Amino acid sequence: MVEPHIKAEKDYVKGMKYKDIAAKYGVSINTVKSWHRRHGWVRNKGQPDPEPKSTPDSEGVHPKKVGAPKNNINAKGGKGGRAPEGNQNAFKHGLFAKYLPDETKELMEAVRTLTAADLLWGQIEIQFAAIMRSQKIMWVSDKDDMSKEIKKTETYTGFGDEPDTSEKTEYEIQFAWDKQAGFLNAQSRAMGELRSLIKQFVAIADENDIRKAQLELIHAQIDKIKADTKKEKVGGVAPVIIDNIPMPKGLEGDSNGS
Repeated sequence: MVEPHIKAEKDYVKGMKYKDIAAKYGVSINTVKSWHRRHGWVRNKGQPDPEPKSTPDSEGVHPKKVGAPKNNINAKGGKGGRAPEGNQNAFKHGLFAKYLPDETKELMEAVRTLTAADLLWGQIEIQFAAIMRSQKIMWVSDKDDMSKEIKKTETYTGFGDEPDTSEKTEYEIQFAWDKQAGFLNAQSRAMGELRSLIKQFVAIADENDIRKAQLELIHAQIDKIKADTKKEKVGGVAPVIIDNIPMPKGLEGDSNGS
């Protein structure tokens, strides 16, 4: 599959403008300009530049001065006239573009379109998926459930015409109570992080954000896991599901009898 920047270069060579290339390939104009610089695009002789540079005319008009215009407030809020903390001047002016890998720069371009709520929601989905997956991976069937894994193996060879060879194997053993305690500790930490993420998301998300309603589904899924765990438990040690996740105001509901 041909990379988009390769196709875009062909359009550039033919005379297509930055904005038209960006629209054609669904990227920002800054991304197209980045491709131009990074891959050294060269336009065919006779083709117009996408953004003609201003030059002095025949009447002796001086070119525009570079830099910020008089009385601009670009750096307003920064100590000593510097740009305020969190600005993207370094990225726009080429510092990051010079030292960061191409993949990182493209990710940064994509992240610019995301809001804080979008980023938090992505973390909520990842964290919740990890918690649900751990229910199966870290399951302890009963008090006799023991895990025995080879930790390392060493081979020894003796001396003489017919040396004997012996092997030493070291095992790592985990008993049911060890595994259960580890699981509960890990799950408690994971659920604590999930609660914190949900609290932050509810605080900054728009009042009508549909994803707030999806939080109710997360709560229902935890209830279902809890119910299934009780059904499958046959004299064994079942994992404890910690489900005290704070729900957004107005979304509290009785799911599965909770």
